[in-house]
Amino acid sequence: MNRRLILTVLAAASVAAITGCAGPYTVSADVSSYGNWPADRKPGTYAFDRLPSQQQSEEATKRQASLEEAAKGALEKAGFRAAADPKTADVLVTLGARVTAYDPVPWDDPLWWRWRGRLLSPRYGYGGWGSWGWRQDPFFDRRYDRAVALLLRDRATGEALFETHASNEGMTMGSEALLTPLFDAALAEFPKVNPKSHRVSVQAVR
Repeated sequence: MNRRLILTVLAAASVAAITGCAGPYTVSADVSSYGNWPADRKPGTYAFDRLPSQQQSEEATKRQASLEEAAKGALEKAGFRAAADPKTADVLVTLGARVTAYDPVPWDDPLWWRWRGRLLSPRYGYGGWGSWGWRQDPFFDRRYDRAVALLLRDRATGEALFETHASNEGMTMGSEALLTPLFDAALAEFPKVNPKSHRVSVQAVR
């Protein structure tokens, strides 16, 4: 195989890899929802309501604007539309998001099925037996829990009508692009309420 043919094959493989990464993919999240959305109430107009802590600085305001942009599609899919004037919106929407990093330990999962540590045999110490232990493997990765929350309140009365949370975990923090499918999952079953955490899968696009 000559050099030109090798370069052609590599180029084709690169294009195939890029193409394979593009397009729709599935995001699964654990969702729980609460509240009492009136059965005869239809989704109407909405406006975002920022907490004082979400607008205390330029950075906080910018971060909140990103959250709002990520949640717009989910709200529209649920039947809501942005109010031309926030003062006339039917509902006010409060958003939140967080990423929590943690180092798993062997007993996190049943039968340690995701454990990448190595169990050590009893250590022999001076004067007798030691104790069982484990040490962390270099490939024992930190995990991240990514979560979003959304609260719908009646603008006129301030009554909380619907609250929903969605979260998933992975080996990375994830990017802002992950916020959109998480909000989609959070509102996928609106206005149905289910406080018990359950799995919801949605389609996302890279």
